[in-house]
Amino acid sequence: MRSSFHKTFIALALLVAAIVLLAALWLLWRWLDRVDPMAGMALIGGLAAAGATALGTLPILTVRALSTRTQDALLGFGAGVMLAASAFSLTMPGLEAAADLGHGPWGAGLIVGSAILLGALVLLGFERFLPHEHFVKGREGVESTRLRRTWLFVFAIALHNVPEGLAIGVGYAGTDVLRGTALATGIAIQDIPEGLVVAVALMAVGYERRFSVLLGMASGLVEPIAAVLGALAVGWSAALLPWGLGFAAGAMLFVISHEIIPESHRAGHEALATCGLMIGFVVMMLLDTALG
Repeated sequence: MRSSFHKTFIALALLVAAIVLLAALWLLWRWLDRVDPMAGMALIGGLAAAGATALGTLPILTVRALSTRTQDALLGFGAGVMLAASAFSLTMPGLEAAADLGHGPWGAGLIVGSAILLGALVLLGFERFLPHEHFVKGREGVESTRLRRTWLFVFAIALHNVPEGLAIGVGYAGTDVLRGTALATGIAIQDIPEGLVVAVALMAVGYERRFSVLLGMASGLVEPIAAVLGALAVGWSAALLPWGLGFAAGAMLFVISHEIIPESHRAGHEALATCGLMIGFVVMMLLDTALG
């Protein structure tokens, strides 16, 4: 009884927090739309991605289970979308932005390459020092045993979603509206199966169905916040553009290699996960070509 009451209380607290945060984001958009329209568009793109994550969790309310094979294929699809986005929507525009600032091929490559490594290094630091729990690999980070498993999952989801939000923000502030929209659309598409997988994984380790859905929905709210921060950082100086694009690409590449691919391969469904990755890569490439 006490455990049930505790879960209900946490679910209601998450719902109230989400409503308050959405209201704050609406006020923030009203302000950004006046002072920095690109940051305002980045906020909309981040909210679209968060909404896609929430949409992905809803089937859990009616579907009893999702096979591990399907989960791994969906994770692979998400990895493919992120991989194409890091290449076509971040790295290549970053090189073009560095060239526009007067850097030669070597200079542009060194700037963007350094930014990619920096983005991966920052995520590696978070991964080492922030306790979190993988859906398959288990717990990692400093003193993770002192935290409840729920919040270890929350930290893991945040580590995954922050680079996506940063990429959306930098994409809008640093390239053009169409390319930023293509990037945000691709990330939102892969966030739908991602939200489903997150909710399924939470249910698989013993969390109640509605609680899993609410936590999965709340996990996407970090993306609009990161999107605004990324857009504002790049908007302060044009010289930061190639660095911002490269940083977001590096952070996404780290998540793909360190988080998603190991998770999708650990249950022995490498072929399905790889097929999903290839399809996701092509989908994002087509979006970038058609809209960008």
